[in-house]
Amino acid sequence: MGPAARTVALTVVTMLFFAANSLLARFALRSGAIDAGSFTAIRIGAGAAALALIVGIRGGARGSNGRPGSLRAGIALFCYAIAFSYAYLMLNAGTGALVLFAAVQMTMLGSGIARGEHPRATEWGGLALAFGGLIYLVLPGLAAPSPLGVMLMAGAGAAWGFYSIAARGIQSPVAATAGNFARAVPMAAGALLVIWVFGRPHANWLGAGTAAVSGAITSGLGYAIWYSALRGMRTSVAAIVQLTVPVLTAGAGVLLLGEQLTARLVVASMAILGGVALALLGKLHADKPRR
Repeated sequence: MGPAARTVALTVVTMLFFAANSLLARFALRSGAIDAGSFTAIRIGAGAAALALIVGIRGGARGSNGRPGSLRAGIALFCYAIAFSYAYLMLNAGTGALVLFAAVQMTMLGSGIARGEHPRATEWGGLALAFGGLIYLVLPGLAAPSPLGVMLMAGAGAAWGFYSIAARGIQSPVAATAGNFARAVPMAAGALLVIWVFGRPHANWLGAGTAAVSGAITSGLGYAIWYSALRGMRTSVAAIVQLTVPVLTAGAGVLLLGEQLTARLVVASMAILGGVALALLGKLHADKPRR
């Protein structure tokens, strides 16, 4: 498997993990099995523990400064996780998806352009097609969203964009992700302490278990795979491919949660996936060695 094909394969796996993560968060938070702060703390703690175990078994790898990951990425990870959890309590799925991924696009594309990247015509075309499909998918559900919820979800999207950008130049994706999660643990614990003092935290075994699975598998392992994929991907393409997550989440909702399959979902999914395919095909063509 060539480098470009490997990047595409890793990206597909990562997007499946991201979609599963969204389903787990939606189930736990909307069902009232756990509060947003506790979900975030358990998610980050479980991710840190699982990744530390994997790094320990593999013998570990460290960055150029002697420590895996970075404080900047750890802060971005924590900000994304906690803002996402609380925003989910105030926004419906359609509005949340639109705000989150719009913020991711603007953050990553803006950063790439600022660093001198020039997105190809196929990437701009793919972005337009995919983003149009996303708007078509969620537009019927957009109605007077909570201003605070929109601000939190936009912040989550920006933080996730910065977390993805922080992958530039890393040598060991698993060790870097483990380091990022480890740095986020004290922040999550501090936030949980504040919630215990001023709020009403709650969690049953189902909520705590869902958060742990989300942290250890779909977040921790998924983010490590994402960092691996990002090593062979332009920032602009990395931003575009994440638009597949709402489609995958909606499809999983139909299959697993008994949600309705509508013509709007089918058309929007075809547009989004087609746009992402256009951007990726442009990358594969550009990376193909000339004879």
